[in-house]
Amino acid sequence: MATSRLKRLGIYLRPHWRLMLLGILALLIVNALGVYIPLLIRDSIDDLRKAFGFEPIWRFVWQILILASVMWFIRMVSRITIFGVGRQVEFELKQGIFQHLLSLEPTYFSVNTSGDLMNRATSDVDSIRRLVGFAILSLINTIFAYGLRLPAMLAIDVPLTLEAIAVYPFMLLAVQLFSRQLQEQQRDVQERLSDLSELIQEDTSGMALIKIYAQEENERRAFRQKNQQLLTANLKLAQTRNVLFPLVEALSYVSFLILLAFGTKEIARGVITVGDFVALLILVEQLVFPTALLGFTITAYQRGEVSIDRIEAIFQVQPKIRDTSESISLPLERVRGAIAARQLSYTYPGASLPALTNLNLTIQAGETIAIVGPIGCGKSTLANAIPRLLDISPGQLFLDDWDITQIKLSDLRRAISYVPQDSFLFSTTIKDNIRYGDPLKELSDVERVAKIAQIHNEILNFPQKYETIVGERGITLSGGQRQRTALARALLIDAPVLILDDALSSVDNQTATQILQNLSSTQEKTIIFISHQLSAAAQADRIVVMDKGEIVQIGTHAELLAESGLYLSLWQQHQLEEILE
Repeated sequence: MATSRLKRLGIYLRPHWRLMLLGILALLIVNALGVYIPLLIRDSIDDLRKAFGFEPIWRFVWQILILASVMWFIRMVSRITIFGVGRQVEFELKQGIFQHLLSLEPTYFSVNTSGDLMNRATSDVDSIRRLVGFAILSLINTIFAYGLRLPAMLAIDVPLTLEAIAVYPFMLLAVQLFSRQLQEQQRDVQERLSDLSELIQEDTSGMALIKIYAQEENERRAFRQKNQQLLTANLKLAQTRNVLFPLVEALSYVSFLILLAFGTKEIARGVITVGDFVALLILVEQLVFPTALLGFTITAYQRGEVSIDRIEAIFQVQPKIRDTSESISLPLERVRGAIAARQLSYTYPGASLPALTNLNLTIQAGETIAIVGPIGCGKSTLANAIPRLLDISPGQLFLDDWDITQIKLSDLRRAISYVPQDSFLFSTTIKDNIRYGDPLKELSDVERVAKIAQIHNEILNFPQKYETIVGERGITLSGGQRQRTALARALLIDAPVLILDDALSSVDNQTATQILQNLSSTQEKTIIFISHQLSAAAQADRIVVMDKGEIVQIGTHAELLAESGLYLSLWQQHQLEEILE
């Protein structure tokens, strides 16, 4: 697992290896200067003791000042370069996550909540940025610090150096003992953060429902519970870090004390000079910060490891519905709009009963078909199958005799306008919502389809007319207005096939009937109208009656009323409801 994480980290860094190499080279130069300056100070002190004057020392002062300035500049270059790589990786990961999510089918988002996905795309990506920025910089700096300073220290005095670094194995042991615990606690923090993000996202989306049912107190308690879980997880992580980091830092300073204790004796014995002793003090002091920082580096690494796993869990999900090398292009101008289902069957993942069973249906190009039936009979499943929002098997659904599983997804969906019952609107103007499928359309085209959708006159009554902001998910509009706006959006694309999946459920029967008449008379396209509004459905060329995933009746309104079947029962119930109203 650790090897695979390092491999993924290498893949993230591969496009930026030149910048990373420049940053590493800059760090090498910085550490080389960090070793040379203490040796220069040693020489200046020893020369000062020999000469007993300050005249020769100025030459060393200027050299040290210039080298320290160069060292500062190169250190800034290394930090800017490596941290910049971290920002580039962050950008590319966010872009990659969003692009990958766009390729996944809708069923993925019914299982994985938006709050968790948002947390992975923000908090986890930020953790990886810290890993490839701060953690890598600190780790490489620590390697160079020890790799360059230890030889210099050993060259001055081997026993004294070995005594000073004798505590470091204990430091590494302490880090090893705490590493697994840190990783598990960091994973728990990330998961609790995802839970909290999910709750916030759900509550902000359903705020009106919370207030209608007066559930503010229950939601407050639920938030407090999840927030308390996050706090507990963070406190456990902080407790572990607060034990490990001071321990690492204390052990690093023990080496400093050892050097003070034994170094003075070496000077008294004449083994080393005062300059050597000062150089050793500076070099050991320079090792304190990288060693103490090792704890923070480990935390960033552990957090980054967890985040890599969580990000890769998204990337490892391959879209079930996608183009293949054998997918064919179907230009829009060649699409007539004929649809055929042949022995179409579909079972939702995890379900025991099929949603569609051996369904056979032929729809002629330009025909208006109404699909009716009880709730759960498979109407929406059929609607979702036609534009391949569901992973259906080959050889079951056809558009103009072309198997839809063999058509490129972009071409197939360009040929089909689909309006679901849950009419999602973006938080922008009505005009931009209607022309979402073609943002360059003129206002005159937007108004034309709005008239067909019976929403134009209501839009003119809004303060800003077509420039009115509809709010998040179209909250400022009524349900019927949202549905008709979504219908206008679908009509603007002018696709050969139009699917309305109960998309006028919030519109009164009279308006729904008028809209369907407008569509049939002004639009030369195949219309599949799924609805419980039988008055509107009666205007269709044919009516398909479904029950328990099967087609039980097909015919015109008059033909079906002449039969003693399910449609007659539905119609009688519809008539009774109209009388009661």
